Amino acid sequence: MMAAGAAQLIALVAVIIAVGVTAQVLSDRFQLPSIIFLISAGILLGPEGLGFITQETFGLTGLSAIVGLSVAIIVFEGAFHLRVDKLREAPAATLRLVTLGAAIAFVATTAVVRFALGVEWLVAGLIGALLVATGPTVIAPILEVVPVRDRVATALDTEGIVNDVTAAILAVVLFEAIVTETTAPGELVALFATRLGVGVVVGALVAGIVYYALRYIDLSPGNAPQNARLLVLAGALIAYGGANYVRTEAGVAAVAVAGILLGNADVPYEEEITDFKGDVTLVVLSFVFIALAALLRFDNLVQLGLGGLVVVAAVMFVIRPALVLLSTVGDRFEWNERVFMSFVGPRGIIPASVATLFAVELANEGMTAAANTLVGTVFLVILATVVLEGGFARQIAEKLDVIPMRVLIIGGGKVGRALAERLEDRGENVVLIENDDEVVEIARNAGHTVHIGDGTDTDVLRSAGAENARIVVAATGDDDANLLVAQLAESKFSPETILARANNPDNVDAFEELGVRTVSSVLATAQAIDNYIERPALANWMGEIGRSGDVQEIEVTSEEMAGVTVREIGPELPGGSLIAVVARDGETQVPDADFTLQVGDRVTIIGNRDDVRTAMRQFNPN
Repeated sequence: MMAAGAAQLIALVAVIIAVGVTAQVLSDRFQLPSIIFLISAGILLGPEGLGFITQETFGLTGLSAIVGLSVAIIVFEGAFHLRVDKLREAPAATLRLVTLGAAIAFVATTAVVRFALGVEWLVAGLIGALLVATGPTVIAPILEVVPVRDRVATALDTEGIVNDVTAAILAVVLFEAIVTETTAPGELVALFATRLGVGVVVGALVAGIVYYALRYIDLSPGNAPQNARLLVLAGALIAYGGANYVRTEAGVAAVAVAGILLGNADVPYEEEITDFKGDVTLVVLSFVFIALAALLRFDNLVQLGLGGLVVVAAVMFVIRPALVLLSTVGDRFEWNERVFMSFVGPRGIIPASVATLFAVELANEGMTAAANTLVGTVFLVILATVVLEGGFARQIAEKLDVIPMRVLIIGGGKVGRALAERLEDRGENVVLIENDDEVVEIARNAGHTVHIGDGTDTDVLRSAGAENARIVVAATGDDDANLLVAQLAESKFSPETILARANNPDNVDAFEELGVRTVSSVLATAQAIDNYIERPALANWMGEIGRSGDVQEIEVTSEEMAGVTVREIGPELPGGSLIAVVARDGETQVPDADFTLQVGDRVTIIGNRDDVRTAMRQFNPN
């Protein structure tokens, strides 16, 4: 019997690992969060499906240990990716998202759970704390499908990473309060301080030992990367187990602290460690979601009734929009970006894994009703937010028009910043590349997204997003650097448009002979001055482009515009816009009233900024 039981358990473990790998493959294939496939597989294998896995499969004690170690690895990986330099690069609103926004989410969700489901305040607080976390594992697939502006992606990514860690630590304290029946505010503060204090001390100690071993101990040159990976994994598990041994439920704080310190310590073999942790996390995630399925009963979801739906609706349509809109007030985010961020807050790995761990332990303590409410509510919110927000993110983005053209500007000086300002005011996604620390600080203080590095380096261009850029502009004060950037962009990335600044007008012909479209700073300045002398009215209006006035070129894709004359289109355009130029087959002309448009023509529209934008959508609805 023992042999048969062991063989069955081994086969089950193999199936769980296969499920995790399959979920990841499907996630990459369909650009959806892997949690969708993991939950589906868990339900299929669990008691509500085929019944291969139940609470008795591993035993409640064994299941608690397995899920606990899995949570340690998951939290450690999330903390390892929390980089201080990235936080400094993030928009100011990001800090408010992870402080003010997190506080709003916790308090509001706790209140809704308390009154909608009628549970005790501490249980409601535990659920509220877990549902603060979004998470990079569910945000990243959405941002792969929806290439939003860097400032939006950075804010969502950072929010997910930070809130994963803070939500887990807060949930630990509230769970311990439930188990120990602690309700007095002073005792709760002491409970938090004790768990956090033990976690900080143990996590810092383990991180220091691991860092010293990685940096100063010979790990055997032939197998150093492998030994480094195993050492970091062992450190995460020791931090978790050691902190829990000193003080129950302090382990999550310990692995979070160890992960943050090691992730920011410039450890050797960092890339290999990151890849390895990702693979290990993939395996343990499978166990977590299978365990969740083993605890989940559809009866528990049904018992939540209307209250459960109220919680889901409040989290998605009231609390999330409120915290995003309040956190992004006064920043550079446009209204449509703020609305998009309001509807991209899927819950994922941390809420599911920590909820599973606590549900098992609550069941061990005989608190079955609390365990069922915890699992049912968290699962319902995860399923609703991941399916609706993850599945319809692209459609939401297109409806809100938040997918911009990516523009790389190499050189964050006065010219680069002025150009970035104009393009961003038009709604483009602009990234400046600059390696001068003082210039970087000036550009960031002005609200621009800046990638630090040498723009003549192919790897720097690639990491800044050159592979997805439609326009690359070399705008440094060095003509040699501008020429090299233009040639690298053409040969390595092939964007639609490459422009270079020529500081010396004598270099213009040489640049253009090499196929680089060039703008001379000297000649452009002279021409602008001449315009003010000869054409002052036009020059004054051109100075308003990007503010009240605008000039835009758009390709005609609408079939309704094909075969229609300019005379017929005129009355249909917004009153403050008109067609100035049409390009067809390489030839450009000012069209007369009888000129007939065709699909593929490139139309230049001139006029009031808002009217020009409206007219563009008439010619090209996409």
